[in-house]
Amino acid sequence: MSKASTKPPSGTRDFLPADIARRRYVVSVIETVYQGSGFVPLETPSFENLSTLLGKYGDEGDQLVYRLLHRRDALKRALEKDDVSESDLADLGLRYDLTVPLARVVAQYRDLPRFFKRYQIQPVWRADRPGRGRFREFYQCDVDVIGVTTLIAEAEVLGAVAEVLTRLGFEDFTLRLNHRALLRGLIETAGVAPADEQTALVALDKLDKVGPDGVRAELRTRGISDDAAALLLELLVEKASAAKSDDELTEVLGAALRSDAGRAALDQLSELRALLDHTPAKGRYRLSPELARGLGYYTGPIFEISVADLAGSLGGGGRYDDLIGMFGKQQIPAVGCSLGLERILLVMEERGMYPPLRVGPELMLCSLDVEPAALLETANALRQQGLSVEVFPTRSKLGKQLAYADSVGAPFAAILGADEAAAGDVTLKQLASGEQARVALHEAAGWIAARAPDAAP
Repeated sequence: MSKASTKPPSGTRDFLPADIARRRYVVSVIETVYQGSGFVPLETPSFENLSTLLGKYGDEGDQLVYRLLHRRDALKRALEKDDVSESDLADLGLRYDLTVPLARVVAQYRDLPRFFKRYQIQPVWRADRPGRGRFREFYQCDVDVIGVTTLIAEAEVLGAVAEVLTRLGFEDFTLRLNHRALLRGLIETAGVAPADEQTALVALDKLDKVGPDGVRAELRTRGISDDAAALLLELLVEKASAAKSDDELTEVLGAALRSDAGRAALDQLSELRALLDHTPAKGRYRLSPELARGLGYYTGPIFEISVADLAGSLGGGGRYDDLIGMFGKQQIPAVGCSLGLERILLVMEERGMYPPLRVGPELMLCSLDVEPAALLETANALRQQGLSVEVFPTRSKLGKQLAYADSVGAPFAAILGADEAAAGDVTLKQLASGEQARVALHEAAGWIAARAPDAAP
């Protein structure tokens, strides 16, 4: 029998202490900004009923939902049937995103605030092909406004997202803006039949991955004429690239459109851009008529966050006014944006954007010829002062204890000998400088605080 692999499943990762320190730092910034903008936290189960998940993401999205098989006895009975359907095998699925669970929650709990502003930071799962920055298990950081029809909701969401990225140190991010009605109007103007609109959107959503030629080939395989494809790419790519500003692009597209709904969407985007100039998103946005956003539930403005040197995006979102109504009788407007935590962590690591982050104990407690009870009592007294303390657990030469303290990143060591224990003292040593002093045990935290390096907790 061959040995089992020690690698985690493809598309997943283990998170070691340094990884978790970076993750917690980023999450703390996100939570601080979102809470400061009036958003409240929410969590939902890792798995949902398949009926909740399916039919919300489009055909391609539905195929990426992880199904959870029935328990063994029920599964065995299902497999004994002559005609086995999917519902016979599974009725639950792992959470694909955080938006559909939010819609279910809003439909379920009728006592939520009329204007419900929530953020949610939890893992999601997708049966996707793993790649650089693309995982099958990853965290999303969502921020949404429920119950608001005005563009103030979009401005609040995008302003909060821009503030997060700015505080994290991103200087080159762009909020790409589009509108589903504008995209539909451009598709109509290009001569694509209404029945082919959704299939055209699926092809356009791959533009960043395969380029214009790849999209042109994809449109052809989906039955869209070469003339319609050429005109569509001219409107979405060539004119957008040639325009020197969003205002110029708005004029060009407005003149080309043969759709009243498309022109209204273009006006709405102009209004949104004006609002964003009064938020942290000022100067960070760009009109992107080629942006498609593949999820099927978007109904209005859509957006994605791009940075240089990253295939794909740091996140995205949009307005989804019809989704909550799929779970109840009442249509409730909603808009939100999701940040991909894994993508943010990857870019920040590659660019060296993290501040100093402490991993491991603040203080290593070493001992010389003292009983374990005295050692533990001293550790407890140090911890009561707010210090993070690790006890060196075995008898060993002091040099080895100090070397170990240095190897785990502890900036300070405390040395407890028989004399110190009897007097209620401890000898403290700053490992980097070698400075050392014997102080009263209750003064240890003050001595360390005066010499502690600047580091995020």
